[in-house]
Parts: sequence; C-alpha cells; structure tokens
Amino acid sequence: MGENLTTIRDFIRWGISRFNESQLVYGHGTDNALDEAMALVLHVLHLPHDIPATFLESHLTLAEQERVQEILHRRILDRKPAAYLTGKARFAGLEFFVNEQVLVPRSPIAELIEQGFAPWVDGERVTAILDLCSGSGCIGIACAYAFPEARVDLVELSPTAMEVAQRNLENHHLQERAEVIQSDLFGNVKGRHYDIIVSNPPYVNHDELADLPREYRWEPQLGLDGGSDGLDLVEQILCQADRYLTPDGILVMEVGNSETALIERYPNVPFVWLDFEHGGHGVFLLTKSQLGHFHCQFERG
Repeated sequence: MGENLTTIRDFIRWGISRFNESQLVYGHGTDNALDEAMALVLHVLHLPHDIPATFLESHLTLAEQERVQEILHRRILDRKPAAYLTGKARFAGLEFFVNEQVLVPRSPIAELIEQGFAPWVDGERVTAILDLCSGSGCIGIACAYAFPEARVDLVELSPTAMEVAQRNLENHHLQERAEVIQSDLFGNVKGRHYDIIVSNPPYVNHDELADLPREYRWEPQLGLDGGSDGLDLVEQILCQADRYLTPDGILVMEVGNSETALIERYPNVPFVWLDFEHGGHGVFLLTKSQLGHFHCQFERG
C-alpha cells in the first residue's frame, strides 16, 4: 500500500477499490464493497459501526495500518466473508458471535421479528417460541427480545453449532428464558407446543450448491444442503409442525430459491409469501389449521 494511506477513510476507500478489482462476492450480512470494507477496518480498530463521520479522518498508527492491511488482504485472498474474519454479525439490530460452524445471520425473517410478526399474532399472548434449525441462535434470541414474556427453544442438530448458539445465549443473558436443545427437528421437543415456530432450514438444492461462489463454501454444508430439490427438511417440517403449534399458532419458514419447487409440489396449499421492505424473498407463513388441513398432502410429499 502507498505511504499516502493514513486515515480510516483512506483504508476504507482502498479496501473498496481492491474488493471491486478482485470481484468479491457479498451476501453475508453486507451486499457491497463499502459496507464490507468498513466492517473490517472498524473491527480492527475496535470502533463501533456507527462512529461519527469526523472519526473517518483519524490517522492510524503504523501497527494499526499493518493490522488493517492484513485483514483486507485476507478477505481478498481467502474469499472468507467478513463475518468470519471478525467473528461478529448483526441481525435484527443485535450483535452475535459467529464462526464457520454456523451460517452467517442474514435472513429477512429479522424484519418480521422486529415487527413482532404483526399482524399474524397477538404479541401479548405469545408465551412459547421455537427456533428450528437455529444455527447461531440469532432468530430465537431476537425473538426473545421481541417477546419478553415468552419462553424460547433453540433446536439444532450440530453439536458445534449448538456451542455457538449457547455462547450467544449467554452473551445476551437469556439463559433463564431460552434453551439450546440438540434435536433432529422435533425429536426432542415432543409434548411441547408453541405459538410461533420459525425456521430457516437447509434449502439449497444440489445444482445451486455446486455453483456457489467461494465465499459461500466457508459455511457449513449441513446448514445449506436441502437435497436434490432443496425441500428435504422443508417437507419434514411441514409434515410435523401442526402437532407442535398452539390452536392459533403459526409456522414461518424461509425456503429461498426453493420457493418455486415448493409451490409446484403443493399447488393447492395457500402459502402466504411475505414481502420485505429491506429485501429478501422465499419466506412463507401457514397457520396451524392450514397445516392440519393439508397434512395428508405433506405426508405424501
């Protein structure tokens, strides 16, 4: 790097230029070179993401310059998403610890949580929530903030992902209201019922999985691989979820690009496909009664 790079702004600008030159791929909490470069530079300098603009003119020490250069070069050479380089990701306005044992939080479901799942539920009556396939625990923990009177179960199959979820649970001091449970879907929560079941299961089909850019290959395949059509776990959840919902309960699930395959598989099911102000797609909602009504179709699926 040239000797003229001295301020925070200089290094962010340099990172943007090099990221664009290297044609990096985004989508792990950021969608552009500016946000990615800023996240990395501010992380190295131990500065918050919302620093005053005047701070950008601050000069870096030589040691800081070296550390910033190193992390920017790693992002280019390794193609590792910024969240894995910093060990941090933001979701629904909250910060979470992440590593390569969990997907980087980025689901549009965050927007639903911040809105309290309105108008689909009465927030004052929500007492139990299930985050199914919880990964880092970000969805369940965000739900615990949105519904302070509710009990939240975070269900995850991977022991290493469970460790991340437990760490996040402790970081947010929610151990008294939330629990990480090892389970293959509903296997270890039999007898429990929930007002909201929310799930971001693996839903990437094999063709898409084979074509993923290098950045996505840092993520655990267990969290991505949804089978040949992306619906392996989706269909299992649809088949079982009504047994675990309260009478007025809802299921919210993200299926991403497998939305088309799901609609083609079940053309008569009245999936409510949700819209998002801040982008995102492939998230549907069904009520307990709808799940029960179409249960036979899901079993045959």
